[in-house]
Amino acid sequence: MSSNGHQLIIYTDGSSRGNPGPGGFGAILMWGDKRKEISAGYRRTTNNRMELLAVITALESLTKKNIPLTIYTDSQYIVKAIQERWLDKWIKTNFAGGKKNKDLWLRFYKLAKDYQITFKWVKGHADNPFNNRCDVLATTAADGKNLLIDEEYEREMTNL
Repeated sequence: MSSNGHQLIIYTDGSSRGNPGPGGFGAILMWGDKRKEISAGYRRTTNNRMELLAVITALESLTKKNIPLTIYTDSQYIVKAIQERWLDKWIKTNFAGGKKNKDLWLRFYKLAKDYQITFKWVKGHADNPFNNRCDVLATTAADGKNLLIDEEYEREMTNL
């Protein structure tokens, strides 16, 4: 805990209808009794990209740097990539072997340097109200109109 008794808590979730398919993400940022919700939908993407984009967008929305924060996610992909140091290996090898989502992982890596981040895994679709709310934000965004374009993903799929 920081000296004022508050720590920034972030919950994130990503969703895609089909993998790939339309997708969305949701994030809730909590500081004391303050709450901020963020979400967006994309016309063609993957679940892992939306999980990552939820984390990235939450971090990009912060105005203070070098603060401790805890990110709760139901994505084993994200938690293991950080805690088991997969990401460090991927960066050292320039994502050799067809490792996916290089654009988003590099964006996250650069952002993460400015914070003291602890990742915690939570079981998805269970009894955590904040994770469940993020799921609603993500799926509602995925099902919405005027979906954004995940440009890097669509460019990669076109170039295969």
